[in-house]
This record gives sequence, C-alpha cells and structure tokens, in this order.
Amino acid sequence: MSSCCRPNAAPASSAFRPRFDPSLPVAIVGAGPVGLAAAAHLLRYGLKPVVFDAADRVGAAPLAWGHVRMFSPWRYDVDAASRALLERHGWSAPDANAYPDGREFVEQYLAPLAQTPEIAACLRLNTRVTGIARFGTGKVKNAPREPQPFEIRFEEQGRTEGRLLAGAVIVATGASGQPAPAGASGLPALGEHAAREQVRYGMPDVLGAERGRYAGKRILVVGAGHSAVGTLVELATLAQQASGTTVVWALRRSQPGEAYGGGSADQLPERGALGQQLKALIDAGRIALLAPFAVDEIRRTGRLLDVRDADGRAVRVDELIVATGLRPDLRILREVRVDLDAALECPRGLAPLIDPNLHSCGTVRPHGAELLAQPDEGLYIAGMASYGRAPTFLLATGYEQVRSIAAWLAGDLEAARRVELELPETGVCSTDRAPGDERACCAPAAKKETVACCTPAADPQSPACCAGAADPQNPACCTPAADPENPACCAGAADPENPACCAGAAT
Repeated sequence: MSSCCRPNAAPASSAFRPRFDPSLPVAIVGAGPVGLAAAAHLLRYGLKPVVFDAADRVGAAPLAWGHVRMFSPWRYDVDAASRALLERHGWSAPDANAYPDGREFVEQYLAPLAQTPEIAACLRLNTRVTGIARFGTGKVKNAPREPQPFEIRFEEQGRTEGRLLAGAVIVATGASGQPAPAGASGLPALGEHAAREQVRYGMPDVLGAERGRYAGKRILVVGAGHSAVGTLVELATLAQQASGTTVVWALRRSQPGEAYGGGSADQLPERGALGQQLKALIDAGRIALLAPFAVDEIRRTGRLLDVRDADGRAVRVDELIVATGLRPDLRILREVRVDLDAALECPRGLAPLIDPNLHSCGTVRPHGAELLAQPDEGLYIAGMASYGRAPTFLLATGYEQVRSIAAWLAGDLEAARRVELELPETGVCSTDRAPGDERACCAPAAKKETVACCTPAADPQSPACCAGAADPQNPACCTPAADPENPACCAGAADPENPACCAGAAT
C-alpha cells in the first residue's frame, strides 16, 4: 500500500523479490506496539500481515501498568511507519517531549493505530495462538521443510479452534504475564506459592487502585530493575501519606550502585532521575536496604510473612512485591526450529549484545532481521520477546527490528541491513570490575558516547572488548583487516560513523 507512504517510504513491493510466497500472509503474534509496527512496515511493502492477540483490545500489556509513566518521551515511543499511517488519517502526534503513562500510550497511540482501516483489517483479537509448525512437516523431519508454509493454530474466544497458513511469522508476544519468581535460584522460593495472596508481581498501583492494600503495612520489594525502583519510589511517597507504612528493599547483590542508574549521564533524563530519587530515599533512611539478601523461603506466620535468605536471615512483612523481571513464553515455538541462547532464551546471535553479565556502558548496537532469524526460514522473534530474560529492552529497538524484518521479507536487503536508529545511553557501567580498573570497558578513559571501546588491556569477559585480534566467539571483534560486512569491524582506526570502532585505545 504505497499510497500511505511519505516520499522516504519504502518503494512498492514490485521493486523487490519477496523472500517467501507473497500470496500468503505474514503472521504476527502479538498486538502490542512492536507487533502493530511490524504490520505497518509490512503494509508499506504491499505485504499482507495478520496480527493475532489473545486480548480483546490492543496494548493489553501497557494497560496492565497504565498508572506508570514511561521514562522515554513520545519521540522514542512512536514507530515511523505507524506514524505515517496515522497521519494519513489525520492523527496529531502528542508532544514529542512529553512522557506518557501506559494508559496514555495505548489511548493516544496504539488504539488509534489499531482503528486505521489498514491495521483494523489485519487484526484478529480474542484469538490466542496455541502453536506454530511447518504445515505437514514435523520438527524432526529435515526435508522438505522450507517449501512448506507455516501453520498457525489458534483458538478464537477460547472456544473455536482454527488455523492459518502463513509464508512467514514474526513472534512479538512480549513477556507480559510471565513474571520471574522471588527465589534467587530462578525457582519460586519455598512457600512462595502458598503465600500467593500476599505476593504481588510487577508494579502495583500503590498510590491509586491498590493503595488500600499497602497503606499502613510493612512491604518488602525484591528486584533491582526499573520496575522495582519505580515501585520503591511510590511506596516511599505512600509512607509519607499513610502512617505506619514501612518499606524494605531486598537486593541480591551487595551494592545497589547499578540500580541507581546513570544519573545526569543518562540520555533519558527521567530514567536517570528515577535512580537518583531512590538513592536519596535510601540515604535518608526512608527505605531500609537489605543487601545482599537472596530470597530462599517464605513462611506464613499468622497474617504475616517471614521472608528468609539461604543463611537463615529473615524479615517479617505484611506484603511482598516481586519485581525480578519477566520471562518469554516459548510454548508456541515447541514445533518449530529455533536457536536460542542457553541462558537468556533470546536469539543466539543477539545474546552477546544484551547479556546483562557482560554488556557494558548502556546501549545495544541496533540489529535486525539477520540476527533475529531462526533456523526455520521465515521465522523471526522480535520485540521484548527477542530479549528473552535480558532486562534492557527499549521500544525504539523493537521498532528498528521489525523495520528490518519487513524489509528483508520484502526482498529489500539493503534497507534490511541499514541501521536507522540511535539509542539513548543509560550512563550505567555494567561490569564486575571496579570503576577505576583499566580492564573495565567502562573505565574513565572511555568516552560515554562510544560504548564498544575498550582500554588496551582488553577484558575477555566483555563482548565489546578485543585484545587486538579476532575472537571467533565474539562478533564485535575483528582482525586488523577489517571485514566490511561486519559493522563492528574497524580498519585499525576510529570510524566516526561507527560507535563500535576505536583507534586502538578507549575513546
């Protein structure tokens, strides 16, 4: 549908040769922001998307945290192809510098996008995908796999079973509804299920709809990500308003420094300010910090919970809020061939770029179809689902992913490989080494603007560091003879257009 496009939009699909049977639709699983963006990009190429979602409206996940204000302003929250489609139908964009909450994000952007005639014709809401396979070809069978379309099995309204044959599939299911447990081992803590009436996962609306549950109570928050930080800040506000409210934060690591964020170095000011608010509250004694404290067992004592760590230390509370992250739901992929990282459960090629154990200095190199493609050709995992258990996903990353995937499917390989994204840095140095350690990629000698540069003493534990020679296990390392097909390779000198290039030392 090139008529909906601006002058810089993708050329008509006839200019390229699609990499699948274009008489078949592209199935998109998930009608969140990334799933709808995928549909908009496919439409620009004249391809036919079908978008499935189990909820009765788009944006079910953002609505679940509708009270939470996003730390990225609108300019990072709207996909380019979706904007072009909306503006064609008279949509006025919100203030680019304003920060929407989850409900505003849905009501002012996702819902209007879903109501455009082009997207509305693609949507199949109240339709849960139950499985994906190659039609008539089991997972074990080698040939002939690629000529067979994908079979999408689904249930409508939870009752009627059906299927759709698709030429390609984009899984953009997010990780909503799959919270990680409180237990430090990755399993639920002993007694966690039995205590479920006093355990809340994610970000409760402690200043609004769920105020009555927490006011005047002693609350323990477990987790170190933005969800935990935001909840702690709101609970501290509640403690000022409602006497008897006490807030305790259990942190698995010994120091909370990384949770405080990058402060003024964060290119998303709201994100940087959130961590600094938490630090001020800890310093003022308004939140009690237990660190390190790895939850191992939860015992009910009357109406209270005794939350214990492996060493037997315990804290007694009324309520437990678990904000330890999310996990992808991979059940629908059981009958297709996928190649996932053993730890993160994300596409294997993406893992070195997003691994929270290794990834340093804030940003993730933009990536697209080639990294997200799965062994069953035509199958892609995108959006938050592509990050598996990694906690650093940004919407702008997901939009770039599906732009690239749509271009690849349409046969526009140049556009698929082109980087069209600049991500805001966090200012956070994620490393086990001390900030002054020369071996840390975040050493003071490194410029904040260049996240992949390392000091000459390379850190073999960091995927961005190379000791002057190629590391076959690390796609960011290149031999002195740069590989022009690898955006992380530099010909011995810094490339100002490539943030992964360094002139022999940290820059």
